[in-house]
Amino acid sequence: MKLALSTLAGAAALALGLTAGPANAENAGIIVYNAQHESLAKEWAKGFTKETGIKVTLRNGGDSDFSNQIVAEGAASPADVFLTENSPAMALVEAAGLFAPVDADTLAQVPQEYQPSSGKWVGVAARSTVFAYNKNKLKEDQLPKSLLDLADPSWKGRWAASPSGADFQAIVSALLELKGEAATADWLKAMKANSTAYKGNSTVMKAVNAGEIDGGVIFHYYYFGDQAKTGENSRNIGQHYFKNQDPGAFVSISGGGVLASSKHPKEAQAFLKWVTGKGGQEILKTGTSYEYAVGKGAESNPKLVPLADLQAPKVDPATLNSKKVIDLMTQAGLL
Repeated sequence: MKLALSTLAGAAALALGLTAGPANAENAGIIVYNAQHESLAKEWAKGFTKETGIKVTLRNGGDSDFSNQIVAEGAASPADVFLTENSPAMALVEAAGLFAPVDADTLAQVPQEYQPSSGKWVGVAARSTVFAYNKNKLKEDQLPKSLLDLADPSWKGRWAASPSGADFQAIVSALLELKGEAATADWLKAMKANSTAYKGNSTVMKAVNAGEIDGGVIFHYYYFGDQAKTGENSRNIGQHYFKNQDPGAFVSISGGGVLASSKHPKEAQAFLKWVTGKGGQEILKTGTSYEYAVGKGAESNPKLVPLADLQAPKVDPATLNSKKVIDLMTQAGLL
């Protein structure tokens, strides 16, 4: 039995571009700075280790904290791989020149629209912007047709967001890329006047569900995650997808990249290849994160609105500017 398992691990290692055999088992493993959902990253790490025998140590934190930490650590960073929930954190590390190019075989597993044009990192999952609304307070014909509509005075005191979170800041980064600095600054100024700030997307959803506020801008998976549990914080929630290439239809790409300073580059590249391949993407379909799978031919959880139906705007994730977004949000009084 041990021989059979060893043979399977060796085959998996070869498929991922690693050298099979006893030397592989002696690897110290890789360190992953993980800003993704802890439960999802644990499943990825467990699956990869099971197939290859390579140990994965996860250090969990947030998008912004880790990206700034990596930049501060520079070539001295102990991390081999960086995983995020949103693209701006990846773009920050890329701009600092700290990523190694992703192996071509890995990039080939993910459609072009789910990776940056630079090839310095790759999409591992995705999440969609939605307007979560209380079905007892709003009917479908009363919903905003565009994210930009929420700047109208008629929405004053009627919508919420979590401006301090990396999720919402990613949405603003897309708005900045699509509409420019002046339009984004104006929208943020109106947001300050019209919206209520909460700490965290789940808190926004709870407030909407309880009828404290009509609606909120969040990501799609909070609803599905709650529905899969008790549903008590989402029973009154409807999810409105803006579509039509609207800034509010932005699909945020969760990224993965290998640090140029990695002491185990082959193993790090193999981990990224596994996550974007069949094994890693299947976990997105069957797991509890309710994020979208992005690998070629990979299926997402059937409860989700198909990615192809979201009509998301085209945004090169490498261009998303987290620093400029923070500056603009600070100037608007949102941070």
